[in-house]
Amino acid sequence: MDLKHIRTFAAVAREGNLTRAAEHLHLTQPALSLQLKNFQESLDLTLFSRTAQGLAPNADGRALLPPALRVLDALDDFQRAIGALRDTVQGELRMGTILDPEFLRLGATLQYLVEHYPKIRPTLRHGMSGSVGRQVRAGELDVGFFLGPQAPEGRSRGGHPRDSQPRDGHPPGLHAQPLASFAYYVVAPKGWSAQVAGRGWADIAALPWIWTPPDSVHHRLLSDKFGALGIAPHAVAEVDQEASMLDLVRSGVGLSLARDAIALRESQASGLQLVKGLSIQAELSFITQASRREDPLVAAAFAAVQAAFA
Repeated sequence: MDLKHIRTFAAVAREGNLTRAAEHLHLTQPALSLQLKNFQESLDLTLFSRTAQGLAPNADGRALLPPALRVLDALDDFQRAIGALRDTVQGELRMGTILDPEFLRLGATLQYLVEHYPKIRPTLRHGMSGSVGRQVRAGELDVGFFLGPQAPEGRSRGGHPRDSQPRDGHPPGLHAQPLASFAYYVVAPKGWSAQVAGRGWADIAALPWIWTPPDSVHHRLLSDKFGALGIAPHAVAEVDQEASMLDLVRSGVGLSLARDAIALRESQASGLQLVKGLSIQAELSFITQASRREDPLVAAAFAAVQAAFA
């Protein structure tokens, strides 16, 4: 049984007129008449009676019309389901995360993905922003959060997102969407007021520093700052976790950088010293390969992050 014959039967029954039914189905009247004839012959039934207005379903036609409409409705549902599968973004989204979930607004981001893209399955990989940048560039991650120096005024926010801008702190070949700007403060142990008061970057380089690996944003920010002055800081320890770094500062081992909110909290809770006048502006951004910026899976991730930071 041909489905187009069922459509023809339903259209003629609904319109009661061959001409109007043919127009509805975008067929010529002879073609529609032939389809209706073939359908009735295949069933060995006569489904219509002639009236002054055209055609009307007879008893057999009225009996078959409801199941015919159910068949067509089911076919329409099937076609809509196919379209939804084609149009719905789906797949595993490999996302690189850094720092703490609250700072990244990770909960709001994932909630948006669940509500708007239920067929996406996020897989989170935590690390330092430098390693996240490398993994995104290598295709090991689809997207990721990245920390680096704040872009020059007018370069990014509200304008065209940056691509392949290593001098802004992003690995080359990446598309970066700025999310938030903030400051890193130099923090010193409690009781170090005399050692740090009135000191500039060149002066405090000789004091003990808690250093971090190259993938850490602390390392990149401080290396840029001291490198521009042509000096090397006096690193006495290296740690790869922010909690350990802060614990060493509290213990009096040396100086370090701390994100503004954390630095202020530690100043109030632990008495850490914020070195006045010494801070570095930084920027949180969301990155992907420049060649993948229009990928539906990637676009969904960017939409979720932008909604979370709106």
